[in-house]
Amino acid sequence: MAVTIRRAVIPAAGIGSRMLPLTKAIPKEMLPVGDRPVIEHTVRELVASGITDITIVVSGGKSLIQDHFRPNPALVEQLQAAGKDAYAQAVEDVAELARAGHITYQDQHGPYGNGTPVLNAARGLGDDEPMLVLWPDDVFVAEVPRAQQLIAAYEATGCPMLALMPMDRSQSERYGVPIVHEDLGNGLLRISGLLEKPKPADAPSDFAAIGGYVVTPGIVEELYEATAQWEKRRTGEVYLTDAINAYAATRAVYGQVIAGRWYDTGNPADYLVAQFAHALADPKYGPILRSLAAGEDPSA
Repeated sequence: MAVTIRRAVIPAAGIGSRMLPLTKAIPKEMLPVGDRPVIEHTVRELVASGITDITIVVSGGKSLIQDHFRPNPALVEQLQAAGKDAYAQAVEDVAELARAGHITYQDQHGPYGNGTPVLNAARGLGDDEPMLVLWPDDVFVAEVPRAQQLIAAYEATGCPMLALMPMDRSQSERYGVPIVHEDLGNGLLRISGLLEKPKPADAPSDFAAIGGYVVTPGIVEELYEATAQWEKRRTGEVYLTDAINAYAATRAVYGQVIAGRWYDTGNPADYLVAQFAHALADPKYGPILRSLAAGEDPSA
């Protein structure tokens, strides 16, 4: 029987180069989508899915993330004294979210690549303990949270799991594309590897890996091996997808097609789409945007 997943890591050490100069002083994880920074959407998804131990892996210049989730009794008291109880409650809710997720922070150490923060956070994992990995610049809108869908798929298989979405093959050069070995129904796919950013003609399937993983100790061992090889040659980067490919060569890996809408906020165009979509869905702001899009004066 698969071990219940209680731990998750959010890699948040990147410099956000695709969003410069906006991210020169503001971590990309703190850019707002609606009235919350994007990383808070990820934390809320994890807590709603039963995760009780969240590690955010950071680098220098990311103190705003800690500040956001840290309790601020003085601010709450000031707001309450001014009769702004709703704002005070909103501040307290964020601190309570951090307590529910038992958020801790860890500095990133090791070679470049998105496998390094996963390895940093995995130190201390039990011998059979799995861990969720979610990127902090993704927003999912789903009836059942993406993390919960991944956990359910892992519990059904006991194997490493990737979040997948249907993909138009013309977009394949933007994504890691899974090599599908078997379709088991209900969106669950046995995969034998990932092809990174293939040309449309070379794409092995019509699915894209979109930044959600269940990592098992076997994947962590592959990351250790990749890091050891990097130490010998000191070139290249350590990628999580490489570790998954190495594992999948001899052992079972699965992908779960996620039911819901995925919004990437890691580049200007997709960030604007995420902002617009979130606002359109809001009963307060949606009518204003529709009026604006129709060429009307929303203030009239």
